[in-house]
Amino acid sequence: MECVIYEQESGRSERVECELPDDTCLSTLKRLRNLDEGTFAWVRLADPSEGELVQLAGELGLHPLAVEDALHGRQRPKREQYGDVLAVALKPLRYVEEDTAVETGDIMIFAGPRSVLTVSHGSIDPCAEAARRLGADPQMLRLGTWAVLHAVLDVAVDAYSDAARRVRATLDRLEDEVFSTSRVDHTQAIYSLKREVREFRDAVQPLVPVLQGLLDGPGVKGHLSDIAPYIRDVADHLHRTDIEVRTLDELLDSVLGAQQARVGTWQNDDMRRISAWAAIFAIPTMVAGVYGMNFEHMPELGWTYGYPLAVSLMALASGALYRAFRRNGWL
Repeated sequence: MECVIYEQESGRSERVECELPDDTCLSTLKRLRNLDEGTFAWVRLADPSEGELVQLAGELGLHPLAVEDALHGRQRPKREQYGDVLAVALKPLRYVEEDTAVETGDIMIFAGPRSVLTVSHGSIDPCAEAARRLGADPQMLRLGTWAVLHAVLDVAVDAYSDAARRVRATLDRLEDEVFSTSRVDHTQAIYSLKREVREFRDAVQPLVPVLQGLLDGPGVKGHLSDIAPYIRDVADHLHRTDIEVRTLDELLDSVLGAQQARVGTWQNDDMRRISAWAAIFAIPTMVAGVYGMNFEHMPELGWTYGYPLAVSLMALASGALYRAFRRNGWL
């Protein structure tokens, strides 16, 4: 567990790192109940056990349903209000270009009047960067616990924008390869990227109404209207990223269709070549078949030039067909 106690006016902070149920942790949690005016605390947990989370929830007075959501993770981005505690679930992510994969995590944010609890699952945790930004901007600390909520959301949405840019670059490369002269089937790569973009959409799209709900809800309007421009800025960035991800999904459909059309064209070209060569070889086969009949009375059967004439006929007819097919683009 990591707990940081901030002084809103001075921007000073006090950091405590420990593991539950250490005495240091317990004394810190008891201190959170009686914080001085103008201070608030941010408690961070990463992949907590059930016992740690239940104990911490008891000290902070969290709702049992909130504890259940935070414990199991894998929550759809959402917003819930438990008394004076606002709970926000989101899915931070990053794009790994080497594997063409979107990796996601889970984080729950519980913002109360005087304390914030963040519970993260997985290797992707925006809280460290959010804490760094808060430390570099003491003015934001004047907004209290909403400053932490904004910082975490801002870092997560910035990561969305960066991932969308990287996915777009990968898609552009795939598109160039699909329309290149090489006959390489990229269907599997396109489908894999499309599956990752769908996971991207599952993280971004549900978060759009969550941020809009924050702007329309009583928390921003009634108590901390100063935070509204910052939340609105994050919501605007998220909206642009949502549009970009939808566009990427549609473009992947188009590229996949183009790849399938090219594969069909390659197959048609192959069939035309096979048919052309079959027609060319059919003529010598036919002539050889006629002269291979074991009849006693056949025209030119005893003629000296019969064999050269038959071979010449096969060569000339095959050459004429080959030229015709070449002219028509079949060979």
